[in-house]
Amino acid sequence: MRQIVLDTETTGLEPREGHRIIEIGCVELIDRRPTRRNFHEYINPERRIDAEAEAVHGISNAFLADKPRFADLAERLVEYLRGAELIIHNAAFDVGFLDHEFGLWRGSEAPRIADLCTVTDSLLMARKLHPGQRNGLDALCKRYAIDNSHRTLHGALLDAEILADVYLAMTGGQVALHLGGEGGDLIGEGGRGVYRGRIDAGRPRLRVVRATPDELEAHRVRLEAIQKASGGCVWLGAAG
Repeated sequence: MRQIVLDTETTGLEPREGHRIIEIGCVELIDRRPTRRNFHEYINPERRIDAEAEAVHGISNAFLADKPRFADLAERLVEYLRGAELIIHNAAFDVGFLDHEFGLWRGSEAPRIADLCTVTDSLLMARKLHPGQRNGLDALCKRYAIDNSHRTLHGALLDAEILADVYLAMTGGQVALHLGGEGGDLIGEGGRGVYRGRIDAGRPRLRVVRATPDELEAHRVRLEAIQKASGGCVWLGAAG
């Protein structure tokens, strides 16, 4: 399974007002593990950046003056994204900008994200898991004990790396972007454990405690009672 965690930074909030992408950051996961085959580019938007946007990401027009235009990297981006599942926080925003950029590049023949990839919106996922709570990236980092202290400004690649940690935690899997270090801790909430660190290969084997015959019989009797009361018990077949 190939997944790409994606984020963008832009000159403003609305592509219909002529705003453009100025940074793309992508983190590739294969079978939920990072491959380090990331995609990261700063882009010359050929227009001014809104002051409000620059205050968020800290990227200036002077910094972008010698960077490639979107058209210069569009073909590489299309091939990189093709066939993947995209993981995006507030996907409508980034997908809208990407489709707009593809349209400026190729006009009516432009590819669309929906033609290239499937999209999973991690913001919608978080809202279902944590209704009524704050589900921005910073709030989710705090909820899942993910260190984002190095995030003083928004950045597409940095935010994609953090979102990859958050997504893996939300979906109950290993947070795999930080592989080094000795030892580790089990962190998380609501039974969604996330192990950080290495498991000691020389640790004692876990003790296996098997049910006694009396416990097995009591279990069978309980399942039969459930089946009689409800008209069906899926565990009864498995227990046989």
